[in-house]
This record gives sequence, C-alpha cells and structure tokens, in this order.
Amino acid sequence: MSDKKPLLEVRELKVHFDIRGERAWPRSRPAVLKAVDGISFTLFEGETLAVVGESGCGKSTLARAVIGLVQASAGEVVWLGQDLTRLDHKAFREKRKEIQMIFQDPLASLNPRMTIGDIIAEPLRTFYPQMPKAEVKDKVRDMMMKVGLLPNVINRYPHEFSGGQCQRIGIARALILKPRLVVCDEPVSALDVSVQAQVINLLKELQREMRLSLIFIAHDLSVVKHISDRVLVMYLGHAVELGEGKALFERPTHPYTQALMSAVPVPDPDYERNKQIQILHGDLPSPINPPSGCVFRTRCPLADEGCAETRPVLEGCAPHQVACLKVKVDSEG
Repeated sequence: MSDKKPLLEVRELKVHFDIRGERAWPRSRPAVLKAVDGISFTLFEGETLAVVGESGCGKSTLARAVIGLVQASAGEVVWLGQDLTRLDHKAFREKRKEIQMIFQDPLASLNPRMTIGDIIAEPLRTFYPQMPKAEVKDKVRDMMMKVGLLPNVINRYPHEFSGGQCQRIGIARALILKPRLVVCDEPVSALDVSVQAQVINLLKELQREMRLSLIFIAHDLSVVKHISDRVLVMYLGHAVELGEGKALFERPTHPYTQALMSAVPVPDPDYERNKQIQILHGDLPSPINPPSGCVFRTRCPLADEGCAETRPVLEGCAPHQVACLKVKVDSEG
C-alpha cells in the first residue's frame, strides 16, 4: 500500500487530561493523565486497522480523538491532506459526513424515545435538511435492508430489539451518509459469540460494497484476526507494535504483543494443551504516573536498567514496526 495516498494520517497524537483532586489547593498544578501519548499511523482506502490492547491502554480515547469527540492535546489528524485538529467548528462539521462511528453498547447509543426510522434518518436530516421526506424514508429503508433489518419495523423503538439488532441499527445510522471512514469502538464486545460473528461478517460485506475504511477497536484478538489488514498494539497510551494482521499473529515481536497473542484460543485441542501462555505479572501502571523510559518495562521479562532511561519509538521496515530496545524487526518485517 506504499504507492497509495493515505486516507488518514495520525501524527504524534496526544490526548492529556488535567486531573485535580477534591482536596487540591486552588492554584496547585493538576496531575496530567496521559491517555494517548504520541500515537502515529496511516490508513488507506478500503483498509481495516485494528487497535488492540488491555483495558485502559487508550484505545477508545484514540478513536474519539480521531473523530473529534475528544479534543487532541497535540499532534495532527490529517484527513485527505487537511489537519482536522486545526479546523473551526463549521468546517469540521462538514468533514464529519465522511467520518462516522459505531459505539460499543448498541442499546445505550440509541435514543429510546425515537423510532429506529428516526434514529437512522437523523444524520440525513442534520446534514441535508432540504431533502424531501419521501427520499429520506426511501434511503432509510434501503439502508435497513443492507444491514439485515426488515423495513416493516421502521416505526418500532430500540427496546423492542435484541442487542445484535440494535447494533445493526447503529451500523445503519453510521452508514446512512455513505462515509469513507467508520471508527468501530468495540462494536461486538457486548454481544453473544454467535451474534458477534454475524455482525463482523456484515461489516466486512458492507466494507467491500461501500469501499469503507475501518478503524476497529477491540480487546478480543480472535475477532481482530478475522477482520484486520493491519494491527496497532497499544500499551499505556503508546504504540508498541504495528504490522500486517497475519504476520503479527504468526510472528509477534514485542514482548507485550507476544503475551497478548499467546492468550488467543486456537481451535486445535493438541495445540491448546501444549502451548505456553505468557502471563503478564503486575498491574497496568497509572497513566498519571507512567514509568520512565519504556512504559512496559515494569512488566517486561526482557527489561534491564537501560530500559528505564530511553523511551523506544516504532522502528523497523514498513509495514512491520516495533518499539522495543531489546528486540528488532528483521529486514523482511
């Protein structure tokens, strides 16, 4: 994909939050929570980039910063050559037609007082207020069919549907404007396993049909394996490894990635009985007071004194890069 022009470029993106305790003095400096601390990646048309890591590593904050729901503290989010972080509200609002989001909790993300027809149609009415009602209704019915919902339920309310059906409603709402990028924030984590497979297959089918690019946030690596073209591994707000999905699952390089991949179940009883799971000892450090140097060093089996002095950055030949002082990616990635 190196010969293609990136659709999205995220450059050294940081999202920091000021945290002030209840008993803090009025003029005391607040603590800084570094939720995202210098993430960079590119995304191409029709590609799926999965972002994985433990809970609390900054995945969802990164997603919300890309789409503008959280303000970036520093860095750039370049969409088709234009930095979205520098746009005013009106200019950014126009760009939002091309970038949409699917949320984690399918029921909580839908307005319980609106029918699903009104929920799906709301983006059209927001961005195209002059569109005739008949045309809006036709577009809504057509999108409902695309996501596997019968048009005759258009006047029902979200509580009348299952979790999987509610997520299909959320997908229809996100796609009604025909965006080019959809950010999926753990869209199947609240669903049963069988329903997860249906929703993943639906997203892949819609991606092919509508030429969508996806940023897929997840913690279930077995799901990521089936949908991702590339995988970005995050730890405590930092990128520790970035590479093509298949290669990353077969040959993880960073110790943290190796630990994550070792926990992925494989449908082979003999392999499962004999494989060694790499257990991470200790808890995830606080993003308010992260370790010096490499943020993973407090849990890393390879760490030494030098890891406390230098903070590694992603290095290696594209598309496989790793941020570690102890391991390197070979020239073949």
